[in-house]
Amino acid sequence: MNHAARPRLDGLEPGESAAPSGSARPAYGRIAFVASEARDAGEARAHLAARYGGVAPEDADVVVALGGDGFMLQTLHRFRDTGIPIYGMNRGSVGFLMNAYRLDHLPDRIAEAQRVDIHPLMMEATDSKGAVHRAPAINEVSLIRQSYQASKLRIAIDGKVRMEELICDGVLVATPAGSTAYNLSAQGPILPIGTPLLAVTPISAFRPRRWRGALVPDRAVVEIEVLEAEKRPVNATADHFQVLSVVKVRARLDAASSMTMLFDPDHSIDERILREQFDC
Repeated sequence: MNHAARPRLDGLEPGESAAPSGSARPAYGRIAFVASEARDAGEARAHLAARYGGVAPEDADVVVALGGDGFMLQTLHRFRDTGIPIYGMNRGSVGFLMNAYRLDHLPDRIAEAQRVDIHPLMMEATDSKGAVHRAPAINEVSLIRQSYQASKLRIAIDGKVRMEELICDGVLVATPAGSTAYNLSAQGPILPIGTPLLAVTPISAFRPRRWRGALVPDRAVVEIEVLEAEKRPVNATADHFQVLSVVKVRARLDAASSMTMLFDPDHSIDERILREQFDC
């Protein structure tokens, strides 16, 4: 991310000072509850709505998302660029992007939460028929081989070829928010929220075997060309949006687009990132 587009954890505009202790916090009077299809999530939604009421999402000041990380991603995509912040509570399995689920004191927790503004990657994928597909990605843009044949890729940064030929199962471009997801499973680096970088991480690299990936400025345009595309077909995915048989993919940060997440101060995303790196 460039400096102007870095996430802010305190919700302040440049030049603003923090409000003194005891002053009014952001008002989130109208709460909407949305839940995944999981039974626990549906039951939690019913309990919360019974206690706190609820409005339609389009009328809300804040949306409470109940589910796991996958549902949180869906909710962030759904409310992208609306200005409505998302407060997640874990009713799924991992819940890295979620706050702990508790029924009590929800309005107070939301009012005291830290804001994290994030910007998605925009994927522009050209398929074998020449059609161009565009989709945003909060976590990562990934290219994965389609058959038993390893993919053969060429990687350019801002128009300059940096990797002439990479033979691998695939490659991904991850945001800081997504660096603890698929990127981490592929042995990529963890990027703290606010870091103006993107991770370019190979998936099971064969040649060059020892290449572990690269960190690039978040203002960079990452372009990946599929070599021998007919013999070695590759699919591209932006979070959950997939394009089959691509020949070229461009990924860049879309600083004009944003989403806001809310995190409990004692369980912030920065704390979770640190914990992920030291809990072995």
